[in-house]
Amino acid sequence: MQEPVRWGVLGAANFAREQMARAIHMAEGADLVALATSDPAKAEGFRAFQPRLRVHDSYEALLADPEVEAIYIPLPNHLHVEWTIRAAEAGKHVLCEKPIAMAEEEFDRLIAARDRAGVLVAEAYMIVHHPQWQRARELVQGGAIGALRHVDAAFSYHLTDMGNIRNRPETGGGSLPDIGVYTFGSTRFVTGEEPEAIEHAHVRRENGVDVFAHVVARFPSFTWSGFTAMRMAPRQEVVFHGERGVLRVAPAPFNAGVHDLAQLTIEIGHERRTERWPTANHYVLQVEAFGRSLREGVPYPCPLEWSRGTQRMIDMVLAAERGRA
Repeated sequence: MQEPVRWGVLGAANFAREQMARAIHMAEGADLVALATSDPAKAEGFRAFQPRLRVHDSYEALLADPEVEAIYIPLPNHLHVEWTIRAAEAGKHVLCEKPIAMAEEEFDRLIAARDRAGVLVAEAYMIVHHPQWQRARELVQGGAIGALRHVDAAFSYHLTDMGNIRNRPETGGGSLPDIGVYTFGSTRFVTGEEPEAIEHAHVRRENGVDVFAHVVARFPSFTWSGFTAMRMAPRQEVVFHGERGVLRVAPAPFNAGVHDLAQLTIEIGHERRTERWPTANHYVLQVEAFGRSLREGVPYPCPLEWSRGTQRMIDMVLAAERGRA
């Protein structure tokens, strides 16, 4: 039996405590062994499900821990590149929360650091590990709805806490970096295509961050329209519209099991079929895929080169917004 990958968590973020640290603890082939936080009270929330957790009082101490092989980074967006590179330079494999970078050119540094250290570095883009998205890709690329002609995507939530990092420009806030990675990246994953042009970008900002972005884009074989919002009622949906049928990934394409049930529906004429995955946990599946890459050499499905394409589309939208100013 292979040794489990020994994980450390760099920072006691709420999301790490509630989702990813638990996923590491639950995943096959993974062992959550360490946490870095200067606040002992925050560590207790992690020790509630992993009592033997070692707690370091600094990020540097965690990176120096010889027992830790892989680092999960849930820090605010503006710190992702710095600490990903520092972890790689310390010889650690890295799974960093999305967006792993704030601009496409930052991927040059990330890829160079990964290659110098000979480690696996990836963005924690969990949805590609979920069977609902793997099935969506299989159906669309397999021609189940005929030639794809258009994609609609929506992701919104209502966040008015101005102290939240998503509402603060200095921490890399905004709807595009936070959830544009989903509306853009899911389309790229399912179709295998990259955007050719942004034809429309209407962005509304508050406090220096985008709180609404409506985008129209052109891909090689289909058109795309969608929005992200941080001041609207929660909604999640992606619709792939082909010549023969329609495929809907809803009501929880992005927060499956948290926002709602993971399912997709395919409509061909008057026939409708729904497939559901009530128990799949994409966070656990993500950790297990990372471990297989390390222990078995299985190619990781979401390498930095792929994640770079989503950031490129975000950058294209921001460039189009500036062109309208």
